[in-house]
Amino acid sequence: MSQAHFDYLLRLGDTSLVLAQQLGEWVGHAPALEEDLGLANIALDLLGQARLLLSYAGELEGCGRDEDALAFLRDVPQFRNLALAEQPNGDFAATIVRQFLLDAYQRELYGDLSHSKDGRLAGIAAKALKETQYHWRFSSRWLVRLGDGTEESHRRVELALAELWPYTNEMFDVDATDRAMEEAGVGPSLAAIEPRWRAAVLAILVEATLVAPKDRGKLTAGKRGLHGEALGFLLADMQFLQRAYPGAQW
Repeated sequence: MSQAHFDYLLRLGDTSLVLAQQLGEWVGHAPALEEDLGLANIALDLLGQARLLLSYAGELEGCGRDEDALAFLRDVPQFRNLALAEQPNGDFAATIVRQFLLDAYQRELYGDLSHSKDGRLAGIAAKALKETQYHWRFSSRWLVRLGDGTEESHRRVELALAELWPYTNEMFDVDATDRAMEEAGVGPSLAAIEPRWRAAVLAILVEATLVAPKDRGKLTAGKRGLHGEALGFLLADMQFLQRAYPGAQW
């Protein structure tokens, strides 16, 4: 097993897992029933992606850890999700902005990964791409609706964009794992994805009467195991049952 290959799968799986957990908190609290169901369905899609990716990662590792062990029995520093995914839900506008920025990224990422030399990862990515296309339609339409809506909705989504935009820098921060996967033909070129991501995002922002912040600035390292306190609170909720009753099954 290549350590880089294992870490790369964790990055993909953990980002989807953490985002799924975040969206799950909206069930019963969204502004309307349709949005409640929409966010729940996206969360389920992301959870399904995480299961496939973490199961594969566990098999590659060869240490007997399955998807459940990787999800519930790792501590914060062992998670490799993008820091953007773990940012608190905030209000509905903040959740939509976070989802929109990640959907734009995952849409490009899974599109390229569907041609990976790793056939199993390519198959997972092809399935995830179909789901991500729906996620993108949901979040981009809501972004336009909020940005080009009332003065209050525009203000809220503008504030959320300013707060979350700096975290997008990490998406395209290339490290040794990214380089190894690109050279092996497993992962895509992040440098090639970035301009496509930017073009798609900026086109929707124009439609939403929003302006992208000039400087993405903050460089975070969630995919290398450095996280904020928000992930600790999220994992405390997500992992409680398995930690309290080790090995428990339904």
